[in-house]
Amino acid sequence: MNSPNTPPKSPSTQRDWIASWQRIARRIRVPLGFLAAAIYLFELARRAPVPAAVAWSLVLVLPGLWLRAYAAGYVKKNRELTQTGPYAHTRNPLYLGSMLMAFGFALALLSWPVALVLGLMFAVIYIPVIASEERFLRATFPEFNDYCRRVPRLIPRILPSTPPGRDSPRGAFAMSLYLKHREYNAAIGAALLYLCLLLLRPLAQQLLHR
Repeated sequence: MNSPNTPPKSPSTQRDWIASWQRIARRIRVPLGFLAAAIYLFELARRAPVPAAVAWSLVLVLPGLWLRAYAAGYVKKNRELTQTGPYAHTRNPLYLGSMLMAFGFALALLSWPVALVLGLMFAVIYIPVIASEERFLRATFPEFNDYCRRVPRLIPRILPSTPPGRDSPRGAFAMSLYLKHREYNAAIGAALLYLCLLLLRPLAQQLLHR
């Protein structure tokens, strides 16, 4: 509560927590990424991956890849509010796909440290990014508030939500959008990580014992 001698702050002088947090996130996301990579390599060097865990990780990684690819074929950034395809189930399918992939690779190593660092990264980076994007969408598209009432932010609803004025929530996947967003890079990155899981440690051991 303000004291009687202190005038209340005007909205223009109040701290914008979203913008401030986003600035912090931009500064620390690269160091956090290096930290996660370092811990991942340390865990990989410390113990060999369990084949069953690597196989079970596909239960998260493959749906994550599919969800990101599916969403990339629908989203038209800054041009329209996408409400069809995966966006009829969750407002952030790309981020949800990234989370599934990240925790899938943590599962592949059976590593709690990797999982904790990844959880911290998503909390510190994605929360302000999602808040900032929602602010932009709310200011740009009048129908965004109605969309928010129908579709959850992250955890998907089971049945798709049909946008007002449409007969179907499905829409159409566009390969041109998938290629434009270069979403194939996610599949390439996942393949390289699995190669590291399967080959990096045996190759390093052979080189060290020569």
